[in-house]
Amino acid sequence: MSDLAHGLAPKMKPISRKRSAIVCALDIGTSKFVCAIARLKPRPPQDVLPRRTHAIELLGIGHAQAQGMKSGTVVDIAAAEEMLRHAVDGAERGAGVHVDSVMLPITAGRTGSELFAATVHMKTPTVGDADIERVLAAGSHHSVREGRAVLHSLPIGYALDDSRGIRDPRGMIGGRLGVDMHVATTDIAAARNLTLLVERCHIGVEAMVAAPYVAGLAVLAEDEADLGAAVVDMGAGTTTFAVFSEGRFVHVDGFALGGAHVTMDIARGLTTTIADAERLKTLFGAALSGPSDDRDMVSLTAIDADPRDPPRMIPRAQLVRIIRPRVEEILEMVRDRLAASPFASDPRGRVILVGGASQMTGLSDLASNILGRQVRIGRPLGIGGLTEATRGPAFAAAAGLLVYPQFAYLEHCEPRRTRALMTGTDGYFSRVGRWLRESF
Repeated sequence: MSDLAHGLAPKMKPISRKRSAIVCALDIGTSKFVCAIARLKPRPPQDVLPRRTHAIELLGIGHAQAQGMKSGTVVDIAAAEEMLRHAVDGAERGAGVHVDSVMLPITAGRTGSELFAATVHMKTPTVGDADIERVLAAGSHHSVREGRAVLHSLPIGYALDDSRGIRDPRGMIGGRLGVDMHVATTDIAAARNLTLLVERCHIGVEAMVAAPYVAGLAVLAEDEADLGAAVVDMGAGTTTFAVFSEGRFVHVDGFALGGAHVTMDIARGLTTTIADAERLKTLFGAALSGPSDDRDMVSLTAIDADPRDPPRMIPRAQLVRIIRPRVEEILEMVRDRLAASPFASDPRGRVILVGGASQMTGLSDLASNILGRQVRIGRPLGIGGLTEATRGPAFAAAAGLLVYPQFAYLEHCEPRRTRALMTGTDGYFSRVGRWLRESF
């Protein structure tokens, strides 16, 4: 947790494109905990997913009902720890390996984005790795804010003299090198408590990432990321989204509303238990009314019902009338926040819905009407070994964590900050290392 003390979420070391690796993903959500272990094997580029360097083979998966969580944050660490151990144990038994460290997605903590720009003067006419490192370090110099933890620090475009929009300036000639960087942050308190929860299970946190970003890595086809897309992760306690443009992750945002709020509306509106409200939502819930909803009857159990009494029956249309206002509220908030993001400048960009709450009948059609975009339900792509129960949108974030190690090399992490933790701020070895990097 030492990096979080300095405002930096843990970042994993990029994996070699020529070597296999076993990785573990741990999705700590409001309604469920999912632990997935997979083997990444190098493979030649393919036309379907050409940016992926490894094939993914699922070795084991475990999941448990979440306890001690609310809107993606820890509220009872002892209860959460017990269920987390069950999920990890199930994955370890299926894979036949022991988990030492995991990658975590985060949805809580008011995840948000900031843009930073920086320019450095070239020391040689040709751009090299040292020049790129200097300009990235300059761009991230002011990215750390009090009370916030940096999840991602990604370049979204370079400039060389007066030429902008350069994807990779290595080997090009110029005098001034500039960069535009996207920095995603979250509340440091939420990140610390998630880390503490995992460490109480004697497991290290190798990386912490924004959930909708990694979900996009799993569900987006290649042309969708290039043409522009927004991945909306509709969880139980939160709704978050990530915007992709020209193949890059450029924006993230979210708010604390999700499928659990729909469940609570049903429980209050029909005077039933939360468990029965969840059953009704899952089996009979819909975001749009159908022609037979007034005739289709569903049974529910009242809170004070006598077990000897027959179940109470209501038309499905009554259930839909309770569900739809909350779903519309969530989608309208997504629409308003997308309008304030870079996605607004791309009117043809499509929206991909993931997360457990996205599976409700009619949701994609209602979302298309409210958002004014093409909308589809996203499912993990290119992951072998997924069962029928785990290849749906509810497991997009967990699947995306297994894809993420192939894209970890894109991340910029400040090496001087880590080195300062070991040798003291601007110590002798830090100054020598900086001189070597900048001079050679």
